[in-house]
Amino acid sequence: MSINKMFFCEGAAVNIKKLVSKKSVAGNDLLDENVIEEKDEISAAHDAEKAEREAEKKRKRAKRRRARRIWDRIAGFFIATGIVVGCSCLALEYILVKGPSESLRDIFVNTMDETRRFKFIPRIFLTEEEYADIKRTQSKTAGEVVMDQSLIKLPTEEADKPENNDGKDAYGLVDEDGDGIIYQEIRRGSFAGNMCIILDPKRVFVGMPDNYGGVGLTLEEMCLKYDAIGGINAGGFKDDDGTGLGGFPQGLTIIDGYCYNDEAFTTDGAAGFDINGLMHVGYFTYDEAVENNIVNCVSFGPILISNGIPTDPQYLSSGVNPRTAIAQRADGAVIMLVIDGRQAHSAGATYQDVVDLLLDYGAVNALNLDGGSSTVMWYQGQYVNKCSAAYGTSRPLPTAFLFK
Repeated sequence: MSINKMFFCEGAAVNIKKLVSKKSVAGNDLLDENVIEEKDEISAAHDAEKAEREAEKKRKRAKRRRARRIWDRIAGFFIATGIVVGCSCLALEYILVKGPSESLRDIFVNTMDETRRFKFIPRIFLTEEEYADIKRTQSKTAGEVVMDQSLIKLPTEEADKPENNDGKDAYGLVDEDGDGIIYQEIRRGSFAGNMCIILDPKRVFVGMPDNYGGVGLTLEEMCLKYDAIGGINAGGFKDDDGTGLGGFPQGLTIIDGYCYNDEAFTTDGAAGFDINGLMHVGYFTYDEAVENNIVNCVSFGPILISNGIPTDPQYLSSGVNPRTAIAQRADGAVIMLVIDGRQAHSAGATYQDVVDLLLDYGAVNALNLDGGSSTVMWYQGQYVNKCSAAYGTSRPLPTAFLFK
């Protein structure tokens, strides 16, 4: 090979190497550019995703802030309303207890005092001395009550039939189904209630829980236990410090001829049925009950009517609350009455309201029974009134007037 050829070959090889080297560098540059572009795209996607997350967080924070503002406004409204209502109630209470009307003051004080939950309210603006003075002037009793038994004509087996063709008795009532029970719904002024009239007083008796001194029974449970058609709550129960269970009756208590509690005069009166069905109302001891053949008796009070004469209103100071009462007419029929209270459909009644109502239906003797959240009537398998108790039904009772 000639020298020229040799140099040519070497030059060509060098040129080829340079060309290959340039292509390699160009390929690497292109690859690097693609990688960079991919990285840029990934980075941009990450940035976009991050920006979207941040935007979503901002939207959520803004939504939470709006929700908080709404709830804050709602809470503020209720708090402001509560403050206004509270201040208005306090202002109204102040006017009632410190204002010029003693009668309104007494009604308000008695209404609160006859509850277990709100006894403290009158004392907000009344000192203990002022409160005690008000109650002291109302703590009068009607004195001794002597029953005139001749005013009651007990029904015989052949009871007198109504003389009217329309079947109404002397009080304008009709026993439509002939079962000896007249049921009436009562509506007067600001209160509503229910009344059962049992034409044969011998059907009335006193029921009690299974275990004396333990836990009481609801009225429904009482009726089921004795297979009774109906009944009402009766006497009160010992509730020292609010821990009573409804099984320990207060005052003189006689059931089916047995005396369960002989503490007479611890309440404002008593009502008891003798063996003939005559209802005795008054203040009497166990020995006096035995002398009068009383076999079923409970205590509460006050006495509302005796010998057809209403108790003097000065002895009947009371508030407006749910009421339960029992009475007897001149024909021996027994009136059981409940009046709802502390509810929208019925504010409640005073003792005088109950007296006026019972007189209209012929009551000769009558006693107020335990009221408030105890007021309840059961008839033909259901509660017929609306109990004011927080749980909506009868609380455990120590005694109940029932009828078969």
